[in-house]
Amino acid sequence: MATGEAEKRPVLEVVQAEGDDNSCVTFVLHEEDHTLGNALRYMVMKNPEVEFCGYSITHPSESKINFRIQTRGGLPAVDPFRHGLNELTEVCQHILHTFEASMKAYRERQEVPMD
Repeated sequence: MATGEAEKRPVLEVVQAEGDDNSCVTFVLHEEDHTLGNALRYMVMKNPEVEFCGYSITHPSESKINFRIQTRGGLPAVDPFRHGLNELTEVCQHILHTFEASMKAYRERQEVPMD
């Protein structure tokens, strides 16, 4: 049964306790590690409505993290998670643009003949 296609697994799973409490949710991010976990935790914790945010790596041989968010005041945990991902994307884009501009300026300086 080797079709040559890799089995597609979801990148994100949402694990929620039974009931209607949307303010306390664990997100399982597959194929991720401390690089995303720590940066995303920092971004999410900047939100004053977030009471708790943390992540754990289930096992060193597994490439996934459990990312838990607990909010105050009935705010759904999905909202700060989404906002944190968007903020982190913006920061990464800023870093990329700054790096590319610096590399362009460096290359232009290298092409100018020195007297």
